[in-house]
Amino acid sequence: MDIDIDRIKKTAIAAGEEILQIYHDTSRAQEVDYKSDQSPLTLADQASNELIVSSLSEFFPDIPILSEEGKSISYEERKHWDTFWLVDPLDGTKEFIKRNGEFTVNIALIEDGFPTFGVIYAPVMDHLYIGDGRGKKAWWIDENQVKSPLQVRQKTSDRVAVGSRTHSSTEEAELLQKYDVIETMSVGSSLKFCMVASGKADIYYRHGPTMEWDTAAGQAIVEAAGGAVLNMGSGKRFGYNKENLLNGSFLVLGF
Repeated sequence: MDIDIDRIKKTAIAAGEEILQIYHDTSRAQEVDYKSDQSPLTLADQASNELIVSSLSEFFPDIPILSEEGKSISYEERKHWDTFWLVDPLDGTKEFIKRNGEFTVNIALIEDGFPTFGVIYAPVMDHLYIGDGRGKKAWWIDENQVKSPLQVRQKTSDRVAVGSRTHSSTEEAELLQKYDVIETMSVGSSLKFCMVASGKADIYYRHGPTMEWDTAAGQAIVEAAGGAVLNMGSGKRFGYNKENLLNGSFLVLGF
């Protein structure tokens, strides 16, 4: 399937601009509702979602969309999807509320249960990360519009781990000991995947719950950069479009 990469880039950046308009308007940024699972929902989540869904629907009308804000689509309908967009319009809503800038826009293309293309855009940093798994190419574009390749560094010892600012576990600490991790960094949202893809970190383990839209774009980028994302239950490649969209534990490796 031919995908207009430039169109996806523009969609992610435009969604980021929608988010920033609200982020820099203190009164609007502080308007927070809570979903049934008590996760926060901001005006920025909704604005970004509306723009992404509108854009993808216009330019790729034959590809269905599964978004965090449109997750009510039944499994009976989506289980027949061979190809679909998986979207997190604002990954790191808690980071948005904390105003630390570590939140992203995530857009992934899922084909036959696995991510083959992904874009992550960090609006505050103006950094754009792209992974094209079909061509095994990954790159990022910085705030000065300089394009650089992404490649995992495949270290064999003295590894660096990256973890969440808001989630950690004893299981994580125990696992990292097995991989000769000598340093751990913390960063919000899907930027952890980007750290591994860029070679700034070697491993990311998540024991606690995430949803499919939290990980798909990051997985596409890591895999295109030469890394792997594994299901801790099976040890196999992490897959998507499960009946229950809740993820189990996973391991991101840059080696």
